[in-house]
Amino acid sequence: MDPFDELLRGVRADGDDLGRTELSPPWERRFDGGAPLTLCAPLRGEGWLSGAAAEDGEPRLVRAGDVVVVRGPGPFVLSDRPAPGTEPADRTVLLTGTFHARGVVARRLLGVLPPALVVPGDEECLSLLRTLEAQIAPTCQPGQQVVRDRLLDWLLVCTLRAWFDLPEAVTPGPPGWIRALGDEVTGPALRAMHAAPDRSWTLAALAREAGVSRTTLADRFTRLVGEPPLTYLTDWRMALAADLLTESTAVTVASVARRVGYADAFGFSAAFKRFHGASPSEYRRTPRTGADRADAEHSPA
Repeated sequence: MDPFDELLRGVRADGDDLGRTELSPPWERRFDGGAPLTLCAPLRGEGWLSGAAAEDGEPRLVRAGDVVVVRGPGPFVLSDRPAPGTEPADRTVLLTGTFHARGVVARRLLGVLPPALVVPGDEECLSLLRTLEAQIAPTCQPGQQVVRDRLLDWLLVCTLRAWFDLPEAVTPGPPGWIRALGDEVTGPALRAMHAAPDRSWTLAALAREAGVSRTTLADRFTRLVGEPPLTYLTDWRMALAADLLTESTAVTVASVARRVGYADAFGFSAAFKRFHGASPSEYRRTPRTGADRADAEHSPA
């Protein structure tokens, strides 16, 4: 699976918070609910993004068709405060939605994203926004909530995919592995680890995937990603293992161990406890509200 696909796997819309609001000057919408991700998109009109999410403290203009994604928990504000010499739009129609980030892997996405990102609207996003607006109508069609959630998920994926293609996504740069995915040496090694975390990877095997020597891979990987290849592999395996343990109580510790590249449950349990501070069984029993915060702080981006 592609690394980006895996990061997005546990990010899901909270359909109860999908809304469409018509605003007339003067207006201000404050968002401080602490959602992991909040999406805002003016369907008509425009607004100014300010607060904890604003770049360098300066308000940022968001036009109709643009999509804003803000990383929680810091509060942020959208308002009609115009730039000097301009007039606010007569009427602004704003679409908003929030997202949960379930699991350690999904929360790694939060470490990649800036406090706020703005993606200019394109035809794909505009079409999707119009479809979402139509689905917000208060009707009782079968499956309407599911349709809304999946459309909102689709909009988030389209927005993040477009942002990662923008120059500002890599300059000055998020955590190094995003830049490293496009590198001709480090990229193949990263994708190989993500595609088969259960494989008994060695530095030599990863170097063969990249078509370079072990020394070349180790030096380049460490420089771009910020840690050696096998350290990254352990971090990734432990994030996957944490999610596998909590997704289903029917999955045994031995099964999880095999799926993340450990030959026996004992060795896996020892490695898991060193990384997460609890054995696999203890971690599985821990209420997620507390464990999630610990993992978010410990899990590398």
